Amino acid sequence: MKLICFDCDSTLSSIEGIDELARIHGPEVFARVEAMTRDAMNGKIRLEEVFGRRLDIIRPGAADAAAIGGRYLANVEPTAKATIGVLVERGWTPVIVSGGFRQAIRPLADFLGVARVEAVDLRFAPDGTYSGYDSAYPTTRTGGKLEVIRALRSELRPSRVVTVGDGVSDLETRSDVELFVGYGGFVARETVEREAAVFVRSLEAILLLV
Repeated sequence: MKLICFDCDSTLSSIEGIDELARIHGPEVFARVEAMTRDAMNGKIRLEEVFGRRLDIIRPGAADAAAIGGRYLANVEPTAKATIGVLVERGWTPVIVSGGFRQAIRPLADFLGVARVEAVDLRFAPDGTYSGYDSAYPTTRTGGKLEVIRALRSELRPSRVVTVGDGVSDLETRSDVELFVGYGGFVARETVEREAAVFVRSLEAILLLV
């Protein structure tokens, strides 16, 4: 099998899910969280420094996660569904590997035809209020996506692995994959554009590379 692993936020969809969760709770919360997200995605601060802090500020409930699921769908990358469809026809198995939240990403994955989502689980009380998150999951910390890729290699034994994403956390996977594709269709991050072997601004361009 051949494995192609996509980032979700600012790659398969134009939004950053954590920022949209913050936006629900007002402009002050949004401004604080968005600044932390931007610095982490650009590699200015370590992801683990802000991951739990952002959620403590937002305290997203189950209804918030469902709302963000709808926003992912409304802002899907225009070529994503067709591109993934062609990749599957060519024998690739798509996976979403994200530092976002599984419950919010699942509707987008279903729409795109991606069975497997590697992302962080939010936890909710019986009444749907926020009660925490899976703080041990790899993508809550620096180097976490690389950990996930190594685990997928061990489990699935793919003949080839390609990763696609816009952030420094995605770039960290390049040492253990046959090809890392930097994506800048929504946000072109300087470090990723400079250090990726290949940089594209439309997901359909991947079809020329694999």
